[in-house]
Amino acid sequence: MATSSRLSKESSRKFLTLRCSALTRRSNASLPNLTGENPWEACSVASVQSMTTGRIVFLGDINGAPGRMVLEQQLPTLRERYGAFRLIANAENARNGSGLTPDLYETFRRFGVDAMTLGDHVYRDARIVAALEDPLKPIARPANLSARAQGKRLIRLSACPAFSRDLFVFTLLGRVHMPSLLANDPFACADEMLQALPERNPIVLVEAHMEATSEKGALARYLDGRVAAVLGTHTHVATADARVLRGGTAFMTDVGMTGPHDSVIGRNPEQVLRHFTSGMHVPFEMGSGGEAVQGAMVEVNLETGRAMSIERIDLPADHTRAPFRTMHTRP
Repeated sequence: MATSSRLSKESSRKFLTLRCSALTRRSNASLPNLTGENPWEACSVASVQSMTTGRIVFLGDINGAPGRMVLEQQLPTLRERYGAFRLIANAENARNGSGLTPDLYETFRRFGVDAMTLGDHVYRDARIVAALEDPLKPIARPANLSARAQGKRLIRLSACPAFSRDLFVFTLLGRVHMPSLLANDPFACADEMLQALPERNPIVLVEAHMEATSEKGALARYLDGRVAAVLGTHTHVATADARVLRGGTAFMTDVGMTGPHDSVIGRNPEQVLRHFTSGMHVPFEMGSGGEAVQGAMVEVNLETGRAMSIERIDLPADHTRAPFRTMHTRP
């Protein structure tokens, strides 16, 4: 199997500006019920993968300004390590820990993020609805919300040199210990979404935005052999169970958080402790320190649409380099 060449440091710095043109404009009629296609989708690419395999990097919840800063800093490192890949990130916590703004969406696109998913905080900033409704923007709401909920349910990333087949992405919300946003049956919704895809053997990544580890594991088993990957988010705590299931589906219960880990799942520890020890309501501000990019890299057989391997990603920030200040450097 051919392997991608490693990027030089100079080329990795330039990757943010590298784009390959969308290959073709496709008809939205092929997805009549999902309205999730991105016919002009571009691909951030620094080198070309083998034509028989492709890599997907999926990043855990980008949390506030610390998450944005470490993402910007460490993206070149990801490119050096993995070469060319599709980059997808959960961005629902990017706006100070809750929600996503249109400006932040555009910022992440400039960074080189190919697509963004959202979870139970999808509507915390109503201004993002316009992007969710736009079929050309690679961002989607959870698929198993009410049919009356605004926004498309599916992202379709068109083939490009880094990934020579279309990639479909959708998010399913859990129903166990998830009271903030009512969701429909994720298992039935997964069946519906897969049956509506226009390809006979599609490459699909499913985000399981769920609280309960059992619900995530059950969903992965339910979809094993039918999708390339089921990757969990929401808890902000990375798990140590990344593996490829028997049917060829990569699974990780939770890929973690791209944000500050000297915190309580991204929030200021002192304020969280004040709440737990007093029982009183305390506003939670963003935490800081220990920033890291967390997620998973899945290598996919482009012929079968199934995973060949999965690798956990955990890249700590370098506080001696921009955009972090040297005063935050720890011994």
